[in-house]
Amino acid sequence: MDIQAEIAAERRELADVLDGLSAGQWQAPTLCAGWRVRELAAHMSLGFRYSLPRTVAELVRSGGRLHRMTDRCARRDAAAASTGELAGFLRDNATHPWTPPVGGLASALGHDVVHGLDFTVPLGLDRQVPAARIRFLLEQITPRTARFFGADLSGIALCAEDLDWSLGTGAPLYGTAQDLLLVAYGRKLPPGRLQGEPQHRFVAG
Repeated sequence: MDIQAEIAAERRELADVLDGLSAGQWQAPTLCAGWRVRELAAHMSLGFRYSLPRTVAELVRSGGRLHRMTDRCARRDAAAASTGELAGFLRDNATHPWTPPVGGLASALGHDVVHGLDFTVPLGLDRQVPAARIRFLLEQITPRTARFFGADLSGIALCAEDLDWSLGTGAPLYGTAQDLLLVAYGRKLPPGRLQGEPQHRFVAG
C-alpha cells in the first residue's frame, strides 16, 4: 500500500466531512474526553502548523507534559480559527510529511484515521474508512501498542465482523473492524456498537 497516498486521501476526505458539519455538530463532544469537534480538528493539524522549535517551546511552557501541551494548544487554536479554516488545515496539508515522534508513516495514518473516527462515530455519521487502511492499521496492533494507547486487552479476543481479522485469546469481543481499531487505541465507544461478554469494558458512560 502507498501509505503516503492513503494519508493524503484520508486528510482530504476528512476535510470534506468537516466542511459538511452543521454549527451544532462542530460543538459536539468527541471520543477524546473534553474535546469538541473543534478542538479535535485543531489538534489533528497541529503537526502541520507548528515548527519543531515552536513545538519544543510549547512543550516547555507546559512543563514538559505532552498531553497538557496538546490540550492547551488545541483549545487555543480552536478558539482562534473558523470552522472553514480548521477543515482547510487538513486539506491544504494533505501531503505534508509530518509523522508522530514514533512509528513513522504508519503512525501518521493511524493518527488521521483514528481521530477521524473520534468525531464521526459519536456524531453518528456513516463514514466507512476504506478497508485497506483499516486492515493495514489493524496489522500494526500488538499487545504492546495497545498498552501504549491505554487499552487493556487482557483476556480478550478482538473479532472483526466485516474483515478476516482477530487478535488475542480469551472472551470474544465482536464489532466492525474500525470499531475494534478504536478499542485497540484505547477508546470507549457509544453503546450498541460492540457485542460479546466483555463489551462493558469498552463502552462510554
